Amino acid sequence: MRLTVVGCSGSIPGPHSPASCYLLEADGFRLVVDMGSGALGALQRYTGLAGVDAVALSHLHADHFIDMCSFWVARTYSPQGVLRVPVYGPADTAARIARANDDPDVAGTFEFVTLVPGCHQIGPFTVTAGHVAHPVETFAFRFEHGGQVVTYSGDTGESAVLVELARSADILLCEAGFPELPDLPPGLHLTARQAGQHAAAAGARLLVLTHLDADYDPAASLAGAGDAFGGPVSLAAPGQVLHLD
Repeated sequence: MRLTVVGCSGSIPGPHSPASCYLLEADGFRLVVDMGSGALGALQRYTGLAGVDAVALSHLHADHFIDMCSFWVARTYSPQGVLRVPVYGPADTAARIARANDDPDVAGTFEFVTLVPGCHQIGPFTVTAGHVAHPVETFAFRFEHGGQVVTYSGDTGESAVLVELARSADILLCEAGFPELPDLPPGLHLTARQAGQHAAAAGARLLVLTHLDADYDPAASLAGAGDAFGGPVSLAAPGQVLHLD
């Protein structure tokens, strides 16, 4: 497997990164995970839009799905004609994209598959999805291929489901959308320290922090996660490529 960070900025695009978007590749198959604000332009640095084989959306906040509108245009009006593509997402995905795109016929291009907790096969990837703690229906994903595991948290507060999905993962790509402050609201985001606690509880090998505000002190995020995890921690960065052999 190869994981490319397309965008990793939290809640809004940052000055140097789009919002959430990740490209997962194996056996020539390209799976895009989330398509947040500003992601579609950056995605073309790593793959042609006609080469995307499937999309998986963790949830339907704009910073994780809104560039699906532009992707619909690209796949509907491509030089090769309409290029249909499966889109895995929460139950309201088709309606939300149609409303945002002001076009009721997005299903002519997107083949919508409603996610439910449990196991799904997306191309060569065995994908286990589970509900995590966020104000709207939100999934974390465990991607498995060739004995390797990447877990992506989506957006979440503290979550036992995330720990199980990240059990012994080679990479835990985990949101750290909250700064380390007192009295933070539950069921919304994790701090870097909490991300480290989840990685430690899961026995993950590598923790990669994502969904970070551009104004956060990266050294403080790394220190907070590292103290709680005790294993290797890095910050996601646009263009970062992680190979799993």
